[in-house]
Order: sequence, then C-alpha cells, then structure tokens
Amino acid sequence: MNLRPPLLALVFLSFAGVATAADRPNVLFLICDDLNCDLGCYGHPLVKSPNVDRLAARGVWFEQAHCQYPLCGPSRASFMTGLYPDQTLIHRNAIFLRQRLPNVQSMSQTFRNAGYFATRIGKIYHYGVPRNIGTGGHDDPDSWDKTINPRGRDKDEEADIFTLRKGQYGGTLSWMAADGTDAEQTDGIAAAEAVRVLKKHAESKEPFYLAVGLYRPHTPYVAPKKYFDKYPLEKIDVPTVPDGYEKTIPKPALQSIRRKKEQIDLADDLARRAIQAYYASITFADAQLGLVLDALEETGLDENTIVLFTSDHGYHMGEHGHWQKTTLFENATRVPLILAGPGVERQGVSTKCPAEMVDFHSTLTDLAGLKAPKYVAGKSLVPTLRDPTHHVREGAFTQYGTGYSLRTPRYRYTEWGPDGAAGNELYDHETDPAELVNLATDPNHAATVARLAEQLHQRIAEANVKPEGVRQTVPGGPR
Repeated sequence: MNLRPPLLALVFLSFAGVATAADRPNVLFLICDDLNCDLGCYGHPLVKSPNVDRLAARGVWFEQAHCQYPLCGPSRASFMTGLYPDQTLIHRNAIFLRQRLPNVQSMSQTFRNAGYFATRIGKIYHYGVPRNIGTGGHDDPDSWDKTINPRGRDKDEEADIFTLRKGQYGGTLSWMAADGTDAEQTDGIAAAEAVRVLKKHAESKEPFYLAVGLYRPHTPYVAPKKYFDKYPLEKIDVPTVPDGYEKTIPKPALQSIRRKKEQIDLADDLARRAIQAYYASITFADAQLGLVLDALEETGLDENTIVLFTSDHGYHMGEHGHWQKTTLFENATRVPLILAGPGVERQGVSTKCPAEMVDFHSTLTDLAGLKAPKYVAGKSLVPTLRDPTHHVREGAFTQYGTGYSLRTPRYRYTEWGPDGAAGNELYDHETDPAELVNLATDPNHAATVARLAEQLHQRIAEANVKPEGVRQTVPGGPR
C-alpha cells in the first residue's frame, strides 16, 4: 500500500497557491530504545549525555512526558499512529501494525503523502532485540520510501555477552564491555547511515522525514569499554525499598514488579554492574546522536529541520525492586522528550506541561503546516512550544495489562481492573517522588481519589473511541 500522492498532484497544489513540501520544514525523528530520563538535562547527577543536552539547549524539553504503554511494540504502534493502544488493539510485542489497522495512516505516511521522502534507519516499530537486529523486524513498509537495517559486531558477538539467563539477552539483564570502536557497533553504523542520508538531502534539497532508531540502551547493554570506564562501580547507587512495601500495593502492581524472578533481590555487586552497563550504553548512544546532530549542523539543515528526540518508554534500574519496564510507575512511563528547530520558539527551557507520545503525530504535522488525520487522538504541543507555561493537557495517560494510570502535575492515580476492582494507587509527587507511599486508602485523600478517578475514567472512555474510518481487525474478524 503506497498512499503517497503522485507528483502531478503536488505540482497542481503548488500552482493553486498551497504550500508544498519544499516550503515546509524537514523532520528528524530520533529515538533511543528503553531509555529513561537518566540524562544530564533531566538532572541526573552521574550520567553523561552532552549531545542530548545540547539539543535541549536549543529547544524545549518536557519534564512530564509519558508513554501510553510501557512495552516496545504497543508504545511504538501508538505514537506512530497517534492512537491509544485500546484503539490500535496492540497490547503486546511481535504484532505488525497492519494486522490490527489495515488502512491506518501512520505519522511518516502523513509526511509521505505531502511529498516528503521518508527514511527509516534502525528500530522505529517493534523489533526483537537483539534477535531482529539487521532485519526489518516488525516494521511497517507502508510508512517509508526507504529503509536501512544496520547490523554491527554487537550482534555478531552475541554469544560473548553476560546474561542472567543463559542464551537470553533481550528480556533479561545482560551486558558486555565491547572491544573495538563505536563505528563497528550497530548504532554506530546507524549514525553513519544517517549522516550519509542527511548529506544527500542537503545536496538534493528534497524535503525529508528521517527516523533514526537506536537500539541502545536496550538489553543487552553493549558499548565499547571506554564508556564503562566513565562509571566506576563505587560511584553507583543501587535503589532500595522500605520494609513491608510489597503489602502496600495492589496484587497486579506487585505482579508487575515481580514477574522476572531472576531479577529480584540482585546482589549488590551484580546490581552495580547492571547499572554501570546501562549508563555506559546511554552515553554510547548519546555519542552516536552527536554524530547525527553534527551532520545536521554542518550541512545547514538544522535551520529548516524539526528535531524530536525521545524513547519508547521509561525504564526501572532497581527502583521498586524492579528492573526494566512493564509497570505503571513513573520509572516505566516517563520518557525524555525534546523538540527543537523551526516553530519551537523557545530555546533551552523546560516545561511542566504533561505530554503524551500519542501527541507526536499532531505536533509534528502542526509544526510542518500539515493536517493529521481527523481520527488522531493526540493533541498538538505547539502552544506549549511557544509558551512553556501553557499546559495543553491536565495529565498524561498510560495503561498496562488491566491497569490504567493518570499522571497529573502533582499526583499519579492508578486503577487495576474494571473501575479499580483489583485495587488502586495514589502517589503525591510533592512528598513522594519515588512513588513508595500509596495513599489510595487514606481517608484524608478520599476527595483526591474521587476526583482523579473521575478524570481517569473519562480518559479511559476517550482512549476507547473507535477511530473514524480506520478498520480494526482482531483474530476472529473485524471489530
């Protein structure tokens, strides 16, 4: 399926006085895999991320941006369409987008339809990592004009990687301080390809939507040894939880942080090594992003290119006694989000406006002077990019399993099961930013629970509205 309009239509639009793609800004979409907000610009005291930080210095970064599902496949299908997981019907990995939404128009398709050349490098839709590195994974071919699938020595040396579960690397803690150079790694190859594509577009002047998806810091945490050396083990703090904590949260919440048995109660030395490897992978990925941003500036394309940087969801590194993702706590839902370039009027400022990844489609099309499909559920964040004190949303919405969660500027409220039948949680971020004190059953907070429950139920209803004109297909027939 290729929904890109013929060149003749674009020429006609130009003569009709309507701006063509040549008059609009390019888009550079940068995404890391399994990256939380452990970054310098987000205030982390240890992690070194100079290139992400310099992008933030020339744009707006969101302090409260959240994914809609803390798992790669559902999250990526959601932000690439601008629809919630209950609308995409994708709630697990390894599902192709068109299996559920045969005629949906993805974000990059919207730009293709307007005459942009859309290129994917690396992981944008779901891939099994490291299994699918070097392949098309669960990509959506209709979203792109060209695709590039890098493969480096991290994939070739897979058998040398340390892992908590023999032979398994992507779903469990695993890492390796690698020999060789950045350029030999999969993400190093991706960065080099991105540089080449940018230089090509600088010469051709063809408008582009370039999506660069890095695999790090997803497990296995593989980076050249020099990045590990930046994080001495004795400087790393391992999170702890208070005694009796497990009894204070609903059973589904407890199950979400105890489902990987080999990762519970890690020995201190093992935990420090895992965190060191994660930090090393972040700084390695940051260096590759730096190569891409350097090329953008050297070619002069930065003057007319919108840059969006993010991750697919957050990540636990021992918080709540949990490692990796798939919870409804802040660690798993919160993502970095930075926008810079044309239309981003403020530079080097943050905003507390709640944002959702489902907003990307509406925001990028708005900045480019395009129209997202009417069924897109996300909101444009452009008003906040003009005035960071302006809140487009009152809260950010995330779901996982049977749970739904709403993060407002002050609180996180979560319900498990229909109307909270399996339990609920309330956390006050003014007094408990680590979300370790569940106030849901405290009579002093009954009014807050009631108010947030009403808001959450409204958001659940909105997230289940059938997108008009989009066919939804599930096993057994259309929905």
